[in-house]
Amino acid sequence: QVQLVESGGGLVQAGGSLRLSCAASGRDFSINVMGWYRQAPGKQRELVARIISGDNIMYADSVKGRFTISGDTAKKTVYLQLNSLKPDDTAVYYCSADVTYSDDARKSFRYWGQGTQVNVSS
Repeated sequence: QVQLVESGGGLVQAGGSLRLSCAASGRDFSINVMGWYRQAPGKQRELVARIISGDNIMYADSVKGRFTISGDTAKKTVYLQLNSLKPDDTAVYYCSADVTYSDDARKSFRYWGQGTQVNVSS
């Protein structure tokens, strides 16, 4: 079992910044992809940004130029820097990790953190 622990959410005014952190722990696993998703009230969970082993990074169009994902799948940590925040960014932000285990690298499993609330006031 893999555990993801997030931190860094909070309340901020529009135009402000926050930094989210996520660390994965467990035994005998490797991470291929780490990412951040968000879910606003009444909406589906959506991908915000993800980083694949190496330098492959992608962002949702809605956050390009404002959010920056960083981290290292080998070190099992990922961060999300949120700048120029807007009220529409208000959501619960979830860290995710796509994991393989040493006993069968063909199977991939996705794990989720517990979520951290980001509230942006206008």
